[in-house]
Amino acid sequence: MTNYSGNSLHNNGQTANHVRERNGRKCSGSSSGGSGSSGSAFLRVSLRGYGFCMGTLFVFCLGSLLYQLNGGPPQILLDIRQYLGESTFQDDHKFLAPRVLTFPSQVVYNRVGKCGSRTVVMLLKLLAEKHHFNLVSSEIHNKTRLSKHEQVSLMKNITSIPEPFLFTRHVHFLNFTSFKIEQPVYFNIIRDPINRFLSNYFFRRFGDFRGEQFHLLRTPNMKDEERYLDINVCILENYPECSNPRIFYIIPYFCGQHPKCREPGVWALEKAKQNVMENYLLVGILEELEDVLLLLERLLPQYFSGAVDIYKGPDYMKMGKLTSTVRKYTPTLEALQVLYHRMSFEYEFYNFIRDQFHLLKRKIGLKSEARPPAYSPEFLHELAVRTPEPLDEDEELDNALEDANSWPIQM
Repeated sequence: MTNYSGNSLHNNGQTANHVRERNGRKCSGSSSGGSGSSGSAFLRVSLRGYGFCMGTLFVFCLGSLLYQLNGGPPQILLDIRQYLGESTFQDDHKFLAPRVLTFPSQVVYNRVGKCGSRTVVMLLKLLAEKHHFNLVSSEIHNKTRLSKHEQVSLMKNITSIPEPFLFTRHVHFLNFTSFKIEQPVYFNIIRDPINRFLSNYFFRRFGDFRGEQFHLLRTPNMKDEERYLDINVCILENYPECSNPRIFYIIPYFCGQHPKCREPGVWALEKAKQNVMENYLLVGILEELEDVLLLLERLLPQYFSGAVDIYKGPDYMKMGKLTSTVRKYTPTLEALQVLYHRMSFEYEFYNFIRDQFHLLKRKIGLKSEARPPAYSPEFLHELAVRTPEPLDEDEELDNALEDANSWPIQM
């Protein structure tokens, strides 16, 4: 009887030994070379893996850099994630965040008329050339209040200016946020209310040192009896130009576009204060203009760095003198007292701004001597003067304010 299982195992064993011996003979003469090949293969694999790791790290760092510079992940990473089906970024956000500069890149100076605005605008033109920001200065001087449609149109035009920009115009405060538009950084400058009124009164009639006849071009319809009207007569005899609501002028620039902002009263005053605290980076006073520029240099260095040096330079000082109003004189004490009484809200706001400005100077560490106010309650004691009550919001008020706003309100 033949046992096929036993013979099969024996034969298989012989075959396996034979194969091992044959393979051993083939490798016996090259054992040292074999070990070298194995080492080279191991080295090649390690370099490949190292290169892969470094390449991955490089791509990650580059992607992170692009993410930060563009306010979000680069488009290629979004495409890859979407292709892999692992990203919900586009479904959740729909758009990429815009690129954001590291400093305030949208600045608005809604300059108040006859508060040094032309002096500051001349300075801004030199600074724009030096620091390479876009300065847009509107030539519209007689339209400070706008309809809602006009507000939206102006705000869209402002925010479409290439950044960084500084926009300036004589216009009452615009609340961008109420129309769901990004709010820019605001700053402004005001001055003693009576001094502002006197500057405007004589500028309308006689202009400044830029040209003796320039004022005639701005007020061609002004008759001689109005042009040469004595300011004391205007105040004491209660001419419309020298009484409310026309002399209620500074507060509306900060109160805003609401109709009640043009009515002399507590509501407009408090709204103006609130807007200053919530929306303005700085509101300075013209009497301390050099300190205003110093603060702007610290708060907005990308725009105002070196402003004080330019302002104090001989060439700029020479240009600045051309903006001074000619033929200006001071009214009598009685007329000043009447005017001060009528401008009580304006002075309350001015004193509020002055206090806030001095507080900010102390916080910044700016030590300088503050000038005393030009007119104070101690000097101008109140008189029992009848001050006209604010008119209702009707055509009569609109027409009066339209006439007031048609004055040349440029410093």
